[in-house]
Amino acid sequence: MGSAGATVPLRRRVAFRRGAWSSGGAWSSGGEVRYPQPQVIHRAGGRERSRRPAFAGVSIDNMHRYGSLLEDGWSRQSLRSRVFREEVAHPTRGVYGPPGTAADDVRSLLLRLPPGSVLGFHSAALAYGLPVPVTRRLHVLVPPDVDVPLMRGVSAHASVLPIRDPVWNNGIPCVPPVRCAVDLARRLGRADALALLDATLRAALCTTEQLAAEVALHAGLRGVRQARELVGWADPRPECVQESHLRLVLLDGRLPPPEPQLWVANFYGTVVYRVDLGYERQRVGVEYDGRSHMDSVEKDRFRHNWLVENGWRMRYFTARDLYQDPGGIVATVKALLAA
Repeated sequence: MGSAGATVPLRRRVAFRRGAWSSGGAWSSGGEVRYPQPQVIHRAGGRERSRRPAFAGVSIDNMHRYGSLLEDGWSRQSLRSRVFREEVAHPTRGVYGPPGTAADDVRSLLLRLPPGSVLGFHSAALAYGLPVPVTRRLHVLVPPDVDVPLMRGVSAHASVLPIRDPVWNNGIPCVPPVRCAVDLARRLGRADALALLDATLRAALCTTEQLAAEVALHAGLRGVRQARELVGWADPRPECVQESHLRLVLLDGRLPPPEPQLWVANFYGTVVYRVDLGYERQRVGVEYDGRSHMDSVEKDRFRHNWLVENGWRMRYFTARDLYQDPGGIVATVKALLAA
């Protein structure tokens, strides 16, 4: 026996686990265990299997399922240690990969879903940079005739229609923009749906003809009547969500369709200013007055005075008018058009 605190080398380490024992390695009083080479673990019945040292096998340079890592030689303890030291990310149950971004987390979640699943609805719209109401859930579409999984933080939607030609965005499969726009146009409120369709056209992600063809494929599905109507009103010219919302207020008020971003010319025929929404024949202009206009008050006043001097009757509406008194907007514009 050695003195207290001294390191005592042992020729054999006994592993009290499942009745197995292994040779090789060394113990120290500090509890450190070193594995200089792969060990052979002997079991009853003469069977044996090779065990690789900790952290052996493939390097985790991509997202992997837990089972595939075990097959490549990783152990549960080695994975836990790497996760604890933040060398390996464990974004969702049963998936490991390199530390990365939110896109990596999405890719890891897709590994747990049925093959052919893609980002859809709100999540696909955000991937394309389109305006949609904020949601904390990840929305995915799973192929038809596939069991819809239940996962925390994930809204999995069973796709009635086939998922054709997914678009890869930052390594993540998404439904095509035209399918995403029509899916949301069926489900969102009217104002947000029209703003989304306008933004999709403005970003040149699809054309009006493609939207019309896509909405025809959704015949018989819930919300397709709203989508069909709004696709007919979609326009790439509005420059912000509020302009789309204001345009819808006028359309729902059964007023003539205004022309978005209408150019106004001077006496010589040279275009000078644009009006958010305009009725050229009646020379009536309707605009949304948001915070961005507050930074250019002097220019706005000069522009307003020029339009009035040239026979235009302008009306400006704020967020309070738009979202709390849309009926007042309709009445005001209707009176101007009738005058």
